[in-house]
Amino acid sequence: MSPPALRLARTNDAPGKARVHRLRRPLGDILVEMGALDPGDLLKALALQGRQNLRLGDILLAHGMVSEGDLLAALSRQYNAQPIDLRASPPDPRLIDAVGIQRCLGDGILPVRRLGGATIIATSRPEHFIAQRRRLPADFGDPIMALCNERDLHRAVIDSRNITLARAAETRVAEDESCRFWYQSGPRNIMLTFAAALLALFVLSPVLCVALLTAWAVFTLAAATGLKALAAGAVWRERRRAAREPDLPKPEIASLPVVSVLVPLFREEDIVSRLIPRLSRLTYPKELLDICLVTEEDDTVTRAMLDKADLPHWMRVITVPRGPLKTKPRALNFALDFCRGTIVGVYDAEDAPAPDQIHRIVRRFHERGPDVACIQGVLDYYNSRANWFARCFTIEYNSWFRLMLPGIAALGLVVPLGGTTLFFRRDVLEELGGWDAHNVTEDADLGVRLARRGYRTELIDSVTEEEANCRLWPWVKQRSRWLKGYAMTWSTHMRRPGLLWRQLGAWRFIGFQIMFLGTLSQFLLVPLLWSLWLVMLGLPHPLTGVLSPLAMQVMSGLFVGAEVLNIAIGMAGTALAGKRYLWAWVPTTHFYFPLAALATYKAVFEMVSKPFYWDKTQHGVSQSSPEAEPAPLREAA
Repeated sequence: MSPPALRLARTNDAPGKARVHRLRRPLGDILVEMGALDPGDLLKALALQGRQNLRLGDILLAHGMVSEGDLLAALSRQYNAQPIDLRASPPDPRLIDAVGIQRCLGDGILPVRRLGGATIIATSRPEHFIAQRRRLPADFGDPIMALCNERDLHRAVIDSRNITLARAAETRVAEDESCRFWYQSGPRNIMLTFAAALLALFVLSPVLCVALLTAWAVFTLAAATGLKALAAGAVWRERRRAAREPDLPKPEIASLPVVSVLVPLFREEDIVSRLIPRLSRLTYPKELLDICLVTEEDDTVTRAMLDKADLPHWMRVITVPRGPLKTKPRALNFALDFCRGTIVGVYDAEDAPAPDQIHRIVRRFHERGPDVACIQGVLDYYNSRANWFARCFTIEYNSWFRLMLPGIAALGLVVPLGGTTLFFRRDVLEELGGWDAHNVTEDADLGVRLARRGYRTELIDSVTEEEANCRLWPWVKQRSRWLKGYAMTWSTHMRRPGLLWRQLGAWRFIGFQIMFLGTLSQFLLVPLLWSLWLVMLGLPHPLTGVLSPLAMQVMSGLFVGAEVLNIAIGMAGTALAGKRYLWAWVPTTHFYFPLAALATYKAVFEMVSKPFYWDKTQHGVSQSSPEAEPAPLREAA
């Protein structure tokens, strides 16, 4: 005899079944009759349901009007079926494999066990069960419907198929588009061979070696400076055009979509208490908001903090199983399968997004065609006054997100995405295979893959405030991870340069080289560029007598011109951010950026020794918070 939880109603697909379905009592009436729902709350929920394509139960849960237990009891009455405890009756993994993990998660069904000639199927969406049962394997016999909530269903899938899901998260991106080839010895041998050849050249002819490297450094400096000037000019033209254009009526959105936001957390015990209030300020309808806090199974500290937190129903925890790889993109890939939304976003643990940000993201997607697959928001820092590092970090990001990235997008080039305040059309994200779990700058890599498939990224001036990394060694570690990821991304996509040229076109291919190879070259060769100060100070230079005085003056002039442009862009970026108080500090970034040379040398060493090592940035160091900053500093550009 089956346990009480398994004495469940069969759902025969008889002709009269549809008529029975129409005669079911309304869920709201059952809840009111049970005393689990206030009649006034029911009216509010029905009004919300009339404007949105959502189930009544989801609305009630999102607003805390009913408990999950009461809702499940009401559904049990409505469908004449019993709930099932998936912990006491765990599903048979073989049955899950017969249906397919993706379909179980997508359809909200879970085969539990065979019972005679029938199969018990748990579902979190009983209203769709009759349609779904037609697609079940024929050998399942006559399905018997059991009821469960979505979270218990997800937990049961993870418990039953955690290894399969974890391995899939590590290899979602196709082999030829992933940096997994760095597991092989070939790429490292190439790096070592190139370094040995360079060393041999320096030993045999040091002047020639210095001359060639200096020439390359100056060439990449000229290319990068030209790109910066073009990007700044494109932003200026776009702002003038926008000022001239009249405000046209915006297209109406018939029904707002569900938006899932992934927030990967790892050893964030100092930030969890601030994260929930910051995300709670989002004004997007809570019944349409799906915040997924993604934790690692062995991160007991963060999980303990979350267990103590009073999470609203629209915020849930997804735990990633242990594995040999532990990176942010692996966690994002794992959580992607459990998202409810058609738009998927990413926030970092220390983020404080603008309250209306998701509303604006949804509207921008609605206004654009399907070729706009990604929208990147603006990052700024709430602790910009902490110290010199924080000021320079803020200046750098104000320039990057207010001028450079919008300019790069306006020029039609590949947009190297930031790691947070990113929003994607979910179908495109799944088409691309999500994030490369092995790449330590998965965001920049994803930006390249979007461009290769013909999709566009747009920038929106909605601001997310973060904590600036304001200590030297943590800054070096963070920057080394970024630069290592840039090197991984460049080497991955340049394995077939001809194909990359055809997919991107000449203009974007050249831009890709400047942004990735050029950036790496600039930081690697900082000492050679700084040696040009010797020429300007009238001191001997290793190339004096090798190159003509005119050539030396041209290189020095280019170096100075690049620094002047950097200062101009820094001042413009901080002005657009409403942070003119940083203007006095902009010239000091001349001493800030060369520090990335240390990070680059660390990154080069790790490319050979441990290419997939994730040097985590510690958050919660600064005592500042977005609530403590003066209001004008939080204004969007």
